[in-house]
Amino acid sequence: MATEWSVRAITRAMLPILFVLTLVELGSGLVLDSFEATLLQFPSLLVLVPVTIGTAGNLGSVLAARLSTALHLGRLSFAPDDEVLAGNAVATVALSFTVFPAVGAGAWALSALVAETQLALATVLLVATASGAILAVLAVLVTIVATYAAYRFGLDPDDVVIPVVTNVSDVLGVVVLFAVVQIVV
Repeated sequence: MATEWSVRAITRAMLPILFVLTLVELGSGLVLDSFEATLLQFPSLLVLVPVTIGTAGNLGSVLAARLSTALHLGRLSFAPDDEVLAGNAVATVALSFTVFPAVGAGAWALSALVAETQLALATVLLVATASGAILAVLAVLVTIVATYAAYRFGLDPDDVVIPVVTNVSDVLGVVVLFAVVQIVV
């Protein structure tokens, strides 16, 4: 594990990662641009975009913080039978099944107040819940891989994992939401 705690060391570790993540975010914008007509047609979906990607990033960030702490405490082994890893992953996915239906209901209610064209509540709930569940699983995978990579490369996961998880969740959030909308709507 890296032991140097200086601005220079953190900058040296983070600058290349942040550069790559910036390029990844540009890809997210391109996907979102191709999705624009559907979003404008159904405002509840437009409301879902930032909330969905933000919530997925938040779930991944909480998991990243927990895994990083467990790693620093020597309680994380990355073994297939690691209870800390499995328990936190299952809790993250389970939490998505409570959070994302609320996100969908909120998006539907907000868009019902301001928009003429409205999807059915059940449709918005299905899109939000399915997207959220898929994103939670992906956020868990990204978080585990990023935490393990930080560990293997001698980087502090506290510095690296949350930016990686939130940026990748942004891109995956747009892609997953777009794919679910294509199937459901």
